[in-house]
Amino acid sequence: MDGGNLRISDADREAAAQRLHTAMGEGRITLSELEERLGVVYAAKTFAELEPPLADLPGASIAPGPVTPPARKESAHLTTEVGSIKRTGDWPVPAQLRLTTSMGSIHLDLTETRVPPEMSVDVSTGMGSVTLVLPPGASADVDGVRTSWGTVSTKVPHSPTGSGPHLVVTGSAGMGTLSIRYARKGLKEWFSA
Repeated sequence: MDGGNLRISDADREAAAQRLHTAMGEGRITLSELEERLGVVYAAKTFAELEPPLADLPGASIAPGPVTPPARKESAHLTTEVGSIKRTGDWPVPAQLRLTTSMGSIHLDLTETRVPPEMSVDVSTGMGSVTLVLPPGASADVDGVRTSWGTVSTKVPHSPTGSGPHLVVTGSAGMGTLSIRYARKGLKEWFSA
């Protein structure tokens, strides 16, 4: 996107207005020019519209800053008592994830999002269930998960494959279940395979 077409904020308008007031104080523009230019500044909606009233003043450009995406959180804790948490699609996956459920369920689909190359996942299932659906080529080390009467089921490689993210899973399955797998094939994929 062209930076000049980005919308400006009130702070950008105020910075431009301040520059015009300074220019008048320096004797660069007259009072009537100030009023005329302020009208343009306060009516501006984009950086491109903000340029003309400042164009002939030294050091007066109000340029847009770089647009940066929001930072990915380093860690997150998802918890439920008896309810369910389900995440699918493109969602921000942190490098450290803590999943806690008493009797509820947590289902996280990581197939359509950007997953960090290495993730740390700590689970506590109580009597609930945690399901992690991984993208192709992903792997998961579940040696750090303790079980009492619970179940740990994984259908992905234990060691990193080099072609997908690697999860190091720790915690406890209690009397619940932890399931790690790839996405299931739909009918269309079964018949075309």
